[in-house]
Formats: sequence, C-alpha cells, structure tokens
Amino acid sequence: MHSFEFISAESDQLVRAAWLYYVGGNTQEQTAEILGVSRVKVARLLAEAREAGIVKISIEHRFGPMAEVEETIRKHYSLRFCRATPPLLSDSVERPAKMLSPAKLADEGPPARRAVAMIAVELLRERMQVDEECIIGVGWGRTTAEVASLMPAMRRPQVKFVSVMGSLTRNLAANLFEVVHKLAAKTGGEGHFLPVPFIANTVADRQILMSQRIVQETLALGEKANFYMISVGECDERAFLFENRYLSAEELAELRAAGAVGDAMGKFFNAEGQVVSSELNERTLAIDLNILRQQEVILLCGGRSKLRPAQGILKAGFVDGLLVDGDSASQMFHEIRAEVAS
Repeated sequence: MHSFEFISAESDQLVRAAWLYYVGGNTQEQTAEILGVSRVKVARLLAEAREAGIVKISIEHRFGPMAEVEETIRKHYSLRFCRATPPLLSDSVERPAKMLSPAKLADEGPPARRAVAMIAVELLRERMQVDEECIIGVGWGRTTAEVASLMPAMRRPQVKFVSVMGSLTRNLAANLFEVVHKLAAKTGGEGHFLPVPFIANTVADRQILMSQRIVQETLALGEKANFYMISVGECDERAFLFENRYLSAEELAELRAAGAVGDAMGKFFNAEGQVVSSELNERTLAIDLNILRQQEVILLCGGRSKLRPAQGILKAGFVDGLLVDGDSASQMFHEIRAEVAS
C-alpha cells in the first residue's frame, strides 16, 4: 500500500508510524499512544511522508530495531532468512505486546496478516525480477489470499503459479484456485491449480483423486517449483479449516487429543514439529512433504494466534524462510533469549 526508502536510523520512527497507521489500521490517536508521542507529531510525520512522495505501493524500508530479532530467530530455527514487520501493537521491540485472549487475538489477525502479506509481495517481486521464468508453489490460507489481493500489476508472462494443495473450498475469498488465478492475472503469468478438495471423505477417495491425470500433471509441475510460499493454521476454534467446516468439532477434538497445535501443507503437527497420528493426515490432498524438504519453503505467519503453530512447524525442519509480523517475532525473540538463559 505505501512505500518508504530511507536508510538512516532516524527514519525508524517514521516507518513505524506509517506501518501502524496505514497497515495496522490504527487511528492517529492510537498510533501516537503506541509510539509514545503526540497526535500532532504523528500527523506531521505522515504529512511529511506524503509531501515528499515517499508513500507509494508498499513499505519497503527494513525496520532497523528488528534486525537482531530476525537474526536470533533465523539462527534458532536454522533458517536461511527471517523477515519481520515492525511491531503493530508493542510500544517497542524490547517490550513485546501483552498476550491477549483468543477473541482479542482474532481481532488483531487482519492487520497482522496484511502486514506479512506486504513483505511477502515485496519478496515475490524480488524473486520474479531475478528469475522471470520461475515456478512458484502456493499453499492456501487467509494470508496467501491477502498476498494475492495486494500484489500490484506487473508484467511477468513466463512466471507460473501452482497450487500445491487441494484448491476447492467453500470460501471463495481464500479459495486457492482464486488465489492462483489472481496472482496469474496480476502478473500476466500462468496459473495451475489442483481441481480437488483439500480433504477427501476417506483415504480410498483420496487415492482415487490423487491418481487422476490432471492432478498428477499439476503435482509434477509443482515439484519443479523454485520455491513454495505457504501459511500456517491453528488447531482450535479459530482455525480456518474449522471455521469453514472442513473440520468437524469431533475431528478437531481428535487432533488436539493427538497433540496437534497447527497444520501446514495438509499435515497436522505437534509442538515439537512431529506429524501427529491421525487419519486426517492420510485424507488431505497436497504435495508430498518429502518434496518440500528438497526445495525452498517460505512460511507466512501473520498474527500471534499463529505463534504456537508456527513454532511447531519451524521445528519440523522443512521451512527455509520465515515472514512474520513484528509482534509475533518479538515474542519469539524473547522466548528464545529466555530459553538460552535458562
């Protein structure tokens, strides 16, 4: 939505003000309260940014105080890279935002997802600029749907976007077919999707669906992806799968009893990064997890309701890069420091 190109340390407050106001959806009064400055100063900072013509499509400035946070997370989980947005709720990196109730965490979801989607768009643009013929594997969820919505129009006709999970859902907004179609339309590239549901009724049904030629062809293309961009889901009543009736209350209870904390790419994981024992893992239609371990996987984590699931999936060892909102990143950072100190 908005872009800054400053390199000085003094610009950090301006960048934070822009993220809080334009991305986080805060009022000027709320932004001023979070930053600990007057509303008049916030208005002046935002006005200066507009007058200078530095507010454009996306906020591209690397937020200085997050550098240590990103590097600590990267090393802890043996990642190739970690990119975090500025915190939207914390008043500083040193004081992470207070953990909220599940209802309040759900309220903070859209701004956090939007913030992560913006840096995901930035990364996609970087990658497509380097390789105009790249193949990008896409997993579905609310954050990847936001990425497709925020992607600006650009000319990359040789890029291929491939869904690597079942694409048919009840919710059009997060339907992976719709996500892939939108990404392809905005870049002029190709869109390929799996014309099957995410969860089959039975294991036998899954085997039949996966054996279809069009499914095999799409998966074969997906296996050639230069990298995969996926998101993480919770394993509770806030879960996208539960809200959209892909998981029944009984199935959700079964998964939680098995220790599941979240899902990614059709598999449900526990807090230690292990795939839990559940028939549901045998009924999901997605690219094989072993394929992901051979390619670059970028995980999107938008919102602190995704924090525990993301930590479990990071421990699974197949994620190479993390894009995360600043408040979740700050919480992870402090937990890692506490673990090392103990």
